[in-house]
Amino acid sequence: MGLYLAKRLILAGFTLLAILFLSYLLLRLAPGDPTRSNFLAGDGAGVSSAEKAELARNEALRAKLGLDEPILRGFAKWFRQVVRGDFGTSATVEPGRPVTAMILERLPVTVTLNILAILLSAALAIPAGVAAAVRPDGWFDRGSTAVMFLLYSLPVMWVALVLQALFCAGGVWPIFPLKGLPGDDGELSTWQALARTLYYYTLPVIALSYAGLAGLARYTRSGMLDVLHQDYIRSARAKGAAEAAVVWVHAFRNTLITLITLFAGLLPGLAAGSIIVEHIFNIPGMGTLSLLALSSRDYPLQMALFAFTGFLTLLGLLLADLCYTWADPRIRLR
Repeated sequence: MGLYLAKRLILAGFTLLAILFLSYLLLRLAPGDPTRSNFLAGDGAGVSSAEKAELARNEALRAKLGLDEPILRGFAKWFRQVVRGDFGTSATVEPGRPVTAMILERLPVTVTLNILAILLSAALAIPAGVAAAVRPDGWFDRGSTAVMFLLYSLPVMWVALVLQALFCAGGVWPIFPLKGLPGDDGELSTWQALARTLYYYTLPVIALSYAGLAGLARYTRSGMLDVLHQDYIRSARAKGAAEAAVVWVHAFRNTLITLITLFAGLLPGLAAGSIIVEHIFNIPGMGTLSLLALSSRDYPLQMALFAFTGFLTLLGLLLADLCYTWADPRIRLR
């Protein structure tokens, strides 16, 4: 196990380096940069002192970001800075502010939103998938299949807007707030703060989880159908094991291999967030931060987000491999 972890960590390091270099290369090759001016300097004639000062600031920013150097040298300059633990400061979104502080400020919001969405999806999808597999081609299996395919086909933007039109202030049933998150809960009790948080998060969580719920339910059903026809399941039933034990102890554990693979891809989403849902509900999370960084060409912030998301992706894959050995002791990591 130790040798395997060492090899995986070394491979992950080189993979992350390749991801960061390709991200930096694409940013540099894309037209425009954070130092674009709305005017041309020309030969200096007709350029005001304010414009000259802006040009000087742009040149200084280009030098700071390494945009005045070749791509390889600029990436090396940025990477040396990252190795020292400094991802730089924002160029355009919040000029001068450390990008690490900007990410850490919005990360809890996105993590909370996505964890609630994952828990809701798993709590509804796994029992539904197991129930459909236990009685295939029954009324529940056919009905849940139709519902899940319908949910999976609905666009996220459309669902979020429909939820707002139905259940938000100014809609048909104005139960939930239209946008935003609760403010300071310092004067509320723990349960009051929790209730207020759920009040604001309910619709965004539904909009973020319904498609994953549908996919997870279908994968659970498919995996359970493959397992329930195995010989060891027949043996367990022949020995008089309770049906609940056969389904949830013997069969479901072997279905976890598929589910672990799916959940491994969810870890990056805890940081990346959902740009569409966060934008529609005006949630100040990682999704809206990524949109701001992209629209304003904030290179330091974009590269920090790429690094963070790439790290979480590789971490999710490593954790999935480790969970495989727990779900199936026959698997050996080498």
